[in-house]
Amino acid sequence: MLQEAQKLGLTGWVMNCPDGSVEAIAEGSRGKIEQLIAWCQCGPPGARVTDVDVRWETPEHAFRGFAIAR
Repeated sequence: MLQEAQKLGLTGWVMNCPDGSVEAIAEGSRGKIEQLIAWCQCGPPGARVTDVDVRWETPEHAFRGFAIAR
């Protein structure tokens, strides 16, 4: 997701959660966010995606790039 978000010019973060899920916040144009969501529905090679939960919020413009959160 990091590489895909960076390729799309989005800002925010992505994090692997202890339960095996992935959480992310992404900011950018709606079209680019929708492209990232579409990518998430399949995921990278070898991923098993069972659900993508999307929540739209007002952007905070608090990010300078897209990074992995730990």
